[in-house]
Parts: sequence; structure tokens; C-alpha cells
Amino acid sequence: MELELRLCIVLDTPPARVDFGLQHGKGSGYQTIQKQRSKGNDLRFDCTVTAKDNRNDGLPNFLGPLVQGPVTGRFIYIDIGRLAGQANCEWERKIKVPLSGITWDLIRQASAKPERILEAHLPGTGKDGGPSCATVHPLQGWRCRRST
Repeated sequence: MELELRLCIVLDTPPARVDFGLQHGKGSGYQTIQKQRSKGNDLRFDCTVTAKDNRNDGLPNFLGPLVQGPVTGRFIYIDIGRLAGQANCEWERKIKVPLSGITWDLIRQASAKPERILEAHLPGTGKDGGPSCATVHPLQGWRCRRST
């Protein structure tokens, strides 16, 4: 089984005047897409990944040009500041958004109707007052909701 899955990643109130975007591709040949400059309000990133039923443990295997990492630990990167192409920014960070909380039950709920998506809210600001970085888990996990 293979399903297309619509995701929405929301960064809650990241620091202003910093660029954020999804990393498309791997290694040095990646591009930052959906680049947005924060004004201190929430930022929203919409994307699609493929969920495939080909793992020995029965968990979903996520695939696509935005998906990074080993089969057992897939994630999506959000590039920040200089890594997002903002040359004059003091920040050079990435957020690793784990996909591990997405279950087959959530995938079935989200794929049952075309207007449904899976959404995750992440804190946009780290403990140091700068943009969040490293692995950042969704505040309330992944949730199925109606897209706007």
C-alpha cells in the first residue's frame, strides 16, 4: 500500500526577521522551498509525502524529496537563516521535524477525505531566544484536521 499524505507544519511565533523554509533534497544540492521571513507570527508549511507499507515492523515508511533520515527515523528539515539563504542573518540553524508520531491510523483518517491533513505545531523560538533548532517534537503530536 502507498498513500499520498498532506502535512502542515506550523512554527508557533518564531523570532522576527529570520527566514525559514522546507529543505527539498539532501546533501549540498538541496534547495530551500516555501521560504518565509518571520514577522513574529506563526509560519505555516504545507507539503506532501508518501507513506508506504514496506517496513518489517509494520510502521509507515515515509518517502519523497522532503523526507530525510533512515527508514526507522524519518524527518523533515526546516532551514533557518543562513541555511535558508539569508546571507545577512546571525542564525544558521535547522529544525528536524520527526515523522515518527504519524501512525497508520492517522494516515487513514487523513486520507479518508481530500480536505483532511495532518498538522503539527512546533515551538518556533528556542530557550536561547533564537529560532528553535535540532530535533523539535510537535507540541501536541500530529493531529488530523480539515484544511483551510
